[in-house]
Amino acid sequence: METWGVNTLLMCFGGGIMGAAFGGLFSFVLCGLILLAGCIQALCGGGDFVLLQIGLGPIWGPHVGGFTSGLVAASYAAGIKKNHPGGSAKDILSPMMDTSWDVLLVGGVTALLGHGLLQVLGQIPFIKMFDCIALVVIIIPLIARLLFLKEMPFGSGESIKKHGLFGTDNYAISWCPWNARPGRMVMLGLGAGLLSGGMAMGIKVAIAPMVLKGTISGTDAFVVPLVLCFSLAAIMLIGVNFGTGSIQKFPIWHSMAILSAMAYLRFDSLIVAAIVGVISIFVQEFMARLFYNHGSSHIDPPACTTAVGTLVINVVMLAVK
Repeated sequence: METWGVNTLLMCFGGGIMGAAFGGLFSFVLCGLILLAGCIQALCGGGDFVLLQIGLGPIWGPHVGGFTSGLVAASYAAGIKKNHPGGSAKDILSPMMDTSWDVLLVGGVTALLGHGLLQVLGQIPFIKMFDCIALVVIIIPLIARLLFLKEMPFGSGESIKKHGLFGTDNYAISWCPWNARPGRMVMLGLGAGLLSGGMAMGIKVAIAPMVLKGTISGTDAFVVPLVLCFSLAAIMLIGVNFGTGSIQKFPIWHSMAILSAMAYLRFDSLIVAAIVGVISIFVQEFMARLFYNHGSSHIDPPACTTAVGTLVINVVMLAVK
């Protein structure tokens, strides 16, 4: 696909409209399903269009309709139109279909902005060492928070003054509080790191003969093991989207999945993958306390973790070469 082709931009715009209509979280679940399908297609020698152009690209990547459009549409609906179905821009579970046409339009425009910003960030020497898709998922909703809700990046000054920047009021204002208890965090990070690193190890071994035969490209040989466990973690969020009470309390682990897989692929060590998994979940909670807990909109802690974690892994990789 041509980056700036008319058809590419039209599909991107349409995906953004639909991403807003579905709601941010369910759109991300669909992104996970598409990524899984793309990984299977690539492993079967069927090419990488579904993986790279739909699941990670302008059609339905997380930076466009596959997540960010729903977040920004929710902020616009809550802050400007006052017609968000759940009443709060933090509610990224509710679809925006029952709002107004302009909320859906904001989703489409957001997708175009996300696609364009990704191209810019990918050309900046130091910045491209981050996960640039994750950076877009952070930057555009932060701008929307300022424009539509009149809040600064850290959220409400009143809440910060009352609870402290890193305070949680005994987890009362925490993002996904079941995911925020230290003992559970260690176990979840360890399990996610070993599982994702192990899956990356297995896929890497299985793909090696396919690369030699030319059945799969070198790019796909890196991307498939990198995102396979990430896709499964994203799909599992359907429980958060549609569950209630204790049924909703699924682990949020896609940032750990992708960073642990990357750690294994870079350093060829399951121990390193496990360590990265544990560190990642604590970084995720730090990001939640920094950008989410005191705010009126959703700034995604896993995206913040993925962006920063990718930079750290890439810098360490350069340092040890």
